[in-house]
Formats: sequence, structure tokens, C-alpha cells
Amino acid sequence: MSSPTGPANGLPVRMPRPRPAGRHRRPEPAVAPEGAPALVLAVPGAPSAASRGLAEEIVSIGRSELPGLDARIGFLEGDDAEGAEGAEFPALSHVLTSVAAERVARAEFARAAGHEVPAPTGPDAVVVPLLAGPDADLLRRMRQAVMDSSAAAELAEVLGPHPLLAEGLHVRLSEAGLARADRARLFTVTTAADGIIVATTGGAEAVQAAAVTGMLLAARLAVPVKAAALDQEGSVAAVAEQLRSEGSTQLALAPYLIGPEAAEGLLDTACKEADCAAAEVLGAYSALGKLVVTQYSAALGLTQGAAAH
Repeated sequence: MSSPTGPANGLPVRMPRPRPAGRHRRPEPAVAPEGAPALVLAVPGAPSAASRGLAEEIVSIGRSELPGLDARIGFLEGDDAEGAEGAEFPALSHVLTSVAAERVARAEFARAAGHEVPAPTGPDAVVVPLLAGPDADLLRRMRQAVMDSSAAAELAEVLGPHPLLAEGLHVRLSEAGLARADRARLFTVTTAADGIIVATTGGAEAVQAAAVTGMLLAARLAVPVKAAALDQEGSVAAVAEQLRSEGSTQLALAPYLIGPEAAEGLLDTACKEADCAAAEVLGAYSALGKLVVTQYSAALGLTQGAAAH
């Protein structure tokens, strides 16, 4: 029989377990700060149902990484004839203008209700490019879209180079049967490549970024990896010849692309020129959502648990 103060007869009392301290302590789940700027994912390339679905999936992952995040999607080549509201493929500049207008409207509503509204101290939005590497032309156009809007917006860094992108390339290669899923497992893939071409678009700086991620991929696969430009005639074929001259006999192309940024047919042409198989583009690889939130947080100087590691 129990007393008002606890169980009788010396029965043990179940107490809550103390939270571990120090480095073993599980971090508190991060949430977006109240009134934080919107995250606007800038999608390059010709708009399509596929690119919209891809962007929506990445944004959904981002929201799960940082609950409370106000995340939107804007298309670099979106519909300029309509505003952000109701457009199937809203232009990036229109989405930013809409975000700024909503922020002003919320402040006016709060003042009308008698609430004190502090002056905004940060941007209306942070634009995160849906790009694995620094494509100079696309980034210039994104900056122009920011300038064309009425929003105070900041353009974040692109998603790579990053170890998670090397992981994504590895996954896509293994899905295509061109690499082992895990080199620690005791099995082989008969079609595994002994030389990898990491191919990207966007000029010399983009190829340099792809080469950095390629080094991380080489460490995972223990095979030679070299970077090449998909949009530079002869680049992929030249890199393929170099790898073969160094002893590689079975090559594979790993697109250092998310998808929408590449012109149709580039990958097929490169594979024919290099006479090699190719993996799929990164697409909606789950780590991309984490990287989008990481770049958003970095642009705002936030520290949050959703940062990729």
C-alpha cells in the first residue's frame, strides 16, 4: 500500500534517468528562430514537373532538419508573367518580392493589434542555390534575380564541395553497379569501375570544386578519380584518355550535378565520347536537404544541429 509520499515497504522509486553531460550528451533538436528569414531554394534550368518535384523533396527534408523553417521554391527561369502566388513555376524574383511583402504585412497586422514590433535586423530571405558547385553564370543570374526583387535577400554559398556529396556520388555509382556499396564488405561488383570521371558544368571553378569532392570519393573507393567539364567540348574524353594511360581499363562517369542545371543530352554525349557507363545525377539524395539548411544557417551565422557532419 502506498502513502501520500510514495510507495510503502521500501519499494524502489523509479526516477528519471539523468541526462548525460559533456560530449556524450544528445544535442537539443534545433528549431528555426522566431521571425527567421525565409529560405528560398533557387532552382536553375528549364522548369518542369520533375525539377519541381525534386525541389519539393529537398525542401521537405530541409523542414524536417530545421522545424519551423519557412522554406519556398523559386525558379531561375520561372514564370515572369505571374506573381509567386498561384504560379506553377514562380520566378525567383517574384518569390522574394512575395516574401518581403508578407513580412511587412505581418508587422503591420501586429502593430494594428497593439503589439510592439521591433525593427527587422536581418534579411527577408536567404537564397540557397540548388547547385553542387559554383556555376559562375547561374550564380550571376541568381544575384540579378535578387536585385530585381523588392526583398532584402542574401545569396548563400553553393552546396559543395562537401563529404556528403562524395557520399552521394558513391551511392549513385553503387546503385548503377559501378562501385561497391561498402568497401568494408567482403564482396565484389564485377562491373565496378577502376577509374572515375567526376563531371560537372559551370566552368573552371566548378571543375576545381568537383575535383575536391572527387578526392573525397577516391578515398572512399580507393580508385583514381579525376574531374572534367561536361560543357567543354573534349574535356571528358581527354580525362578518360588520361585515366586509361595511367592503367584504368573500366571507367565510369559520376555526374557532379543535382539535375536541373545540366542541359539535356550532355551526359549521353560525354559517355559516348569517353566510351564509359554513367551513374545517375545526385537528384533528391537525402543529404542535399541537410546541406541546404547548413548553407542557410551559415549565411545567417546560426549554429544549429541540422548542420551536416
